Amino acid sequence: MLLTLLFIPLFVVVYRRLLKRRQQAVAALGPLGVTQNSAGANLKRRRHLPALFFLIGLTLLFFSLARPEMILELPRVEGTVILAFDVSNSMAATDLEPTRMEAAKAAARAFMENQPSTVQIGVVAFSNGGLVVQPPTDGQTAVLDTINRLTPQGATSLGQGIFTALNAIAGEAIALDIDLDALEEGSTLPDIGYYPSAVVLLLTDGENTTRPDPFEVAQLAAAAGVHIYPVGIGRPEGTVLSLEGFNILTRLDETTLQQIASTTNGTYYHAADAESLQEIYQNVDLQLAIRGDMMEVTAFLYPTAVPLCPRLAIRGDMMEVTAVFAGLSALFFLIGAALSLFWFGRMPL
Repeated sequence: MLLTLLFIPLFVVVYRRLLKRRQQAVAALGPLGVTQNSAGANLKRRRHLPALFFLIGLTLLFFSLARPEMILELPRVEGTVILAFDVSNSMAATDLEPTRMEAAKAAARAFMENQPSTVQIGVVAFSNGGLVVQPPTDGQTAVLDTINRLTPQGATSLGQGIFTALNAIAGEAIALDIDLDALEEGSTLPDIGYYPSAVVLLLTDGENTTRPDPFEVAQLAAAAGVHIYPVGIGRPEGTVLSLEGFNILTRLDETTLQQIASTTNGTYYHAADAESLQEIYQNVDLQLAIRGDMMEVTAFLYPTAVPLCPRLAIRGDMMEVTAVFAGLSALFFLIGAALSLFWFGRMPL
């Protein structure tokens, strides 16, 4: 389609011939043939401007037929969200119907349905240890199947849950020079990388029963730029859970979860019931970051409000800009037509 640009010189030749014919007519008419505006002033070179604008418009229009592409900065929601599920025995408590675990699963499924494909979602299950049960992916089916298979068992280690979520974000096992249990307040934290566009949703009742210290591991996450949003599941007054013939009192530890959120610049949310838990997923406002990447799109899109968006990335995307050049050509046509009508009372020929 770029061959259509060869018509531009042809239009120039035709215009020059028209000018030559008019000059001959002016010579024949004498002073009566001088081009003037409505006020009687000689337009001189200005009389060529309308034709010039039409010529530029034609050039842009022919160029747009080739469907040009260029790198443009486009807003796009993307990032990594880790759903860190507490699967300890206390999540079988029934102060949220039908259980804490099932309420968390239902809300997570609702959250998944509202996310764009550009958001990578992973699942971590933790009790007295942690396991990446689903690496971050944009495949909703795989994530939903993983969530449905989670069952409560074991004790609770919030520190292991947070550290396992960091491993999921990094995409590999993070090697530490010191043991997690050796992390102490004021100690130098190891460098595990920087992930400002990743967030962790920590779904737990907050009852930490085993090491490592969750506050020290939260500092490790904060140093990596990861924001943690604890979602407290259960009631502060607690409930009695029957487990292997024993009656155990389990209750929500909001103080611990609030401190974890504060350490990582996140926000703590309390899920008093299943309905409020779903509202949290719809209204939580996560951090925004900026990054570039490559893709081809066909329209400008700007998301104004996306539930739980970890990143609104301004990306250097390869985009087809046919509409841009076509719009510019129409603009030049309009300018040329306006000048011609204003000066001559006719369209440029």
